[in-house]
Amino acid sequence: MITTPVDKAVVQPGQPTPPESPFNRERRLSRSLPEGIARWFCLICALLSVVTTVGIVYVLLSQALPFFGQVNLKEFFTGRDWRPTPEPGTYGVLPLVTGTMMITFGAGLIALPLGLLSAIYLAEYARPKVRAVLKPALELLAGIPTVVYGYFGLFVVTPALKNIFPSIQTSNALAGAIVVGVMILPLVSSLCEDAISSVPKALREGAQGLGATKAETISKIVVPAAFSGVIASFILALSRALGETMAVTLAAGSNPVISLDPTKGIQTMTAYMVSTSKGDLVYGSMKHYSIFAVGLLLFTFTMIMNIIARRLVAKFKLNYQ
Repeated sequence: MITTPVDKAVVQPGQPTPPESPFNRERRLSRSLPEGIARWFCLICALLSVVTTVGIVYVLLSQALPFFGQVNLKEFFTGRDWRPTPEPGTYGVLPLVTGTMMITFGAGLIALPLGLLSAIYLAEYARPKVRAVLKPALELLAGIPTVVYGYFGLFVVTPALKNIFPSIQTSNALAGAIVVGVMILPLVSSLCEDAISSVPKALREGAQGLGATKAETISKIVVPAAFSGVIASFILALSRALGETMAVTLAAGSNPVISLDPTKGIQTMTAYMVSTSKGDLVYGSMKHYSIFAVGLLLFTFTMIMNIIARRLVAKFKLNYQ
């Protein structure tokens, strides 16, 4: 019988531990070195992410503080007039916030129900061959550049809307909401499908064994069980819509007014940042600092939405054995 050397000899209680053989020491070092390198590499990547976030916050704060040194916070948050030129200008951010919320809310009305329903179909109803075609086709929408969505809204969506609303403006909030809703639709569908597919099959079989129909099983068992993932996908998609830039710049316009009429042109926070930074901008001017003030406000909105998402996921998360 052929015997192989064991890694470590069996030591009886009270006996001294035998010295480690050179063979075992070399093998242990050959294993620990790559693991140590991988561990340090992952740590560096994690620290790099943290440093990048801290750097972004530092830049926003350092450039926004001179702005708030000259503009009253009450005027900034409650003012209804945004006219950065001629200087010193008026900086009431409500028109930009209203435009941003209109686009985000409108895109959510389009993308959230369509994304959830398409995810239910792909996960529960679609045959494998149909799913193999529909899922890549749906996710292909996520790879289209945002500027293409902007021109799509400008030259396709708006002319189509003119047949319904003859007085609609060339750049309008409705077209911006539609193109952003189509843009975030793959994100909602993909994440919701992953959440629904992760629900154990035993829950479906148990519900159907008790006499529930497939529709009842999906609506009363599967979707509530995947609720944490669904909510996370919703808030992530809305955060994506909140920070969209080029599509709303082209489709929704650059008119900073407070209006709830979706057929009129508006301006979002991101659209203002783009339209201002691409022009002749004097460093150190109020117009320059206003970009970072608006960016800081947008960063705060996004951070609040992420915090809400984390808490909702933790509240509704279900653990399966």
